[in-house]
Amino acid sequence: EGTARGSGIRTNLSSVGLDSWVDDPITRHIISLQIDKEEGGGFMLWPVVLQKRGSYYVLVLPLVDPQSFKAFESLLKRPDCGSSAKENGNLSSILLNLPCITGAFMVANVIGDIITGDVAEPEVIVSSGPSVGGLLDSLTGSIGITARSKPSAAPVAAPVASVSSPVGAAQSDSLKGGIRPFDKELLRSFIIGAMPFGTPQDLNYGNVSSIRTTGYSADPLPTDQKQPAWKPYLYKGRQRTLFSSLETINAALYDRDDVPDFLSVSGQLTCRAELEGLPDVSLPLTGLKTARVEVSSFHHCVQASEPTGNKQSLLFQPPLGNFVLMHYQAPCNIDPPVKGFYQLSMVSENEGAFLFKLRLMEGYKSPFLMEFCMVTMPFPRRRVASYDGNPSVGTVSMTEHLIEWRIVSSGRGLSGRSIEATFSGTVRFHPRTTQRVNSSFRSATTTAFAEDSDCEQDITKNGANLDDYLMEKMNKDLQAVDLEEPLSWQAYNYAKVSFKIVGGTLSGLIIDPRSVTIYPSVKAPVEYSMQASSGDYILWNTLGKCPSAALPKEL
Repeated sequence: EGTARGSGIRTNLSSVGLDSWVDDPITRHIISLQIDKEEGGGFMLWPVVLQKRGSYYVLVLPLVDPQSFKAFESLLKRPDCGSSAKENGNLSSILLNLPCITGAFMVANVIGDIITGDVAEPEVIVSSGPSVGGLLDSLTGSIGITARSKPSAAPVAAPVASVSSPVGAAQSDSLKGGIRPFDKELLRSFIIGAMPFGTPQDLNYGNVSSIRTTGYSADPLPTDQKQPAWKPYLYKGRQRTLFSSLETINAALYDRDDVPDFLSVSGQLTCRAELEGLPDVSLPLTGLKTARVEVSSFHHCVQASEPTGNKQSLLFQPPLGNFVLMHYQAPCNIDPPVKGFYQLSMVSENEGAFLFKLRLMEGYKSPFLMEFCMVTMPFPRRRVASYDGNPSVGTVSMTEHLIEWRIVSSGRGLSGRSIEATFSGTVRFHPRTTQRVNSSFRSATTTAFAEDSDCEQDITKNGANLDDYLMEKMNKDLQAVDLEEPLSWQAYNYAKVSFKIVGGTLSGLIIDPRSVTIYPSVKAPVEYSMQASSGDYILWNTLGKCPSAALPKEL
C-alpha cells in the first residue's frame, strides 16, 4: 500500500495501520503484509524486504525479535505525522538494530542478479604491459604515453544457462508476450547451496556454483589453519595480487552565484589475490584526511583497524576470484576534471543558440590521463533537424534527439596539460506536432498565457519577456512528464559530460602497493591501478531554470 499509493508518504488516503501512515520513504522497500482470514481476524507479516528487478518482485522475510515487531506496530498507530532524524524509536532506529535487514537485502540482491542474469564478478583493472618503473615510467607518463589498462577476467567462469532455459533479463516488452521465464532450477540450486535451512551461509554466486561443480578442495591444510566459508577451494598457479581503485564522480555544475556546485565521489577498492594456501594479506589505506571519507563498508573477510592519522590498516584472508574489498563515498577533493558553463537560449520556437566554454584537466598532472571526454546535449522532446557551429577542438555528430560533442577521442588521451574547449552555434528543431494531452495539463498551461494575437504581439515587443513567452508556447502542447526523463521536462535543460581518467583517484584515497605484506611470505608481485569515470555529470543551462536542493548545515 505504501509502495503503490503514496511512495511511503502519508496522504489523505492513508489510514491507521497501513505502511504509509508511518510516513517514512523507507516503507517503499521494507513493507508489511496484512494477511486476512475468512473466519475473521488475521495477522501481519513484517519486515518484508521488497526489491524490484526487471519484471519481477523479490520478497524476503527475515526473522526478527518480538520487541522490534511491537515497536513497528506502535508506529502504525501514532497520531502525529513523520518523525525526526534525532528522535528515538523511529523506523530507521528500529531497523538499524536489526542486522537481519542488511542480510535480507543481500539475499534479495543476489536473487535478483540470478533472475536477471547479472552474475558477473567485480571488475579488476590490470595493466596490459609490464611496468619498468623508475625514470622510464616518469618520462613516458609526462608525455602522455602509458600502458593501456584492461579488465581482469575471473579465474573461474560461472555456469552459463542453456538456450532452452535462459536466465531471464529484464523485459521491456513483457506486456506484449508475457514475462520471459528464468532458469528456476538454477535459482533453486543456488538457494539450497547458499542458504541451507533458510540461513544464509555464503551468498557468493561463483563460490556456490564452483562447489556444486567441483566440490570442496581436496588439498590438505595445515592443522593450525581453518578454511573459511568464502574460500571453498584453493588456488594453484602463478601467484600475484591485483588491486584497483574504481571511482565514479557525480556532479551538478550551475555556474551561478546563488546556487553552489555539487560534487561527490563514490568508489570501491577491488581485489584479486591469486595466492596459494590460506595467507593473510595486510595493506594500509592512505589519504584518509585528504579524502574525508563520509561512508565506508568492507567485505566480510576484512578486519579494519581504527583510523590513525592519515592511515588505516586492513587485514584479510582473500577469497578466490575478483571481489570488492571496500566501498566508500567522499567529496571530490581536487578541481573538477571538467568545469565551465553551458548556455542555451531559444531565439524562436524552433531554433536555439548555445554556447559551451569548458576547461579540461586543469591542475591535473601526470600520471593522470584522460582517455576520452564527450559532451551530450539531449533533447528528448524535440526532433533535431540541423545544427551550425564548429568547436575549437574535437568533432560533432547528431541524432534525432541529441547533439554529441567528442572533445577527447579514445586513443588520443590528455595527460600532463589542460585544454580549453569552446563550442558555440545554433540548433534547429523540426516543427512541433500538436498532441492530444490531458485536459487538466492543457488548462494549466494555456491559462498561464493569453492566446489572443494582440497579447502575443505585446509580449514579443518586450525583450525581457521573450524567453518566457517562447518557453510557454513550446510547452503548451507537451504531454505530461515522462518519469524516465524528468529533468528534460519544460524549462529544465542540461548537457551531460562523460569521461574516463586513469592514473589516480579523485578522492585522494589510495594504497601503497609497496606496503602490502603477505603472511606467510611469498614472492608475489602486487599490481595497483586507479580509474575514475563520470556518473551523472551535469552542466545545467545557466540561462534557464534548474533544480537544486538546499542542504541543512547540521542535522
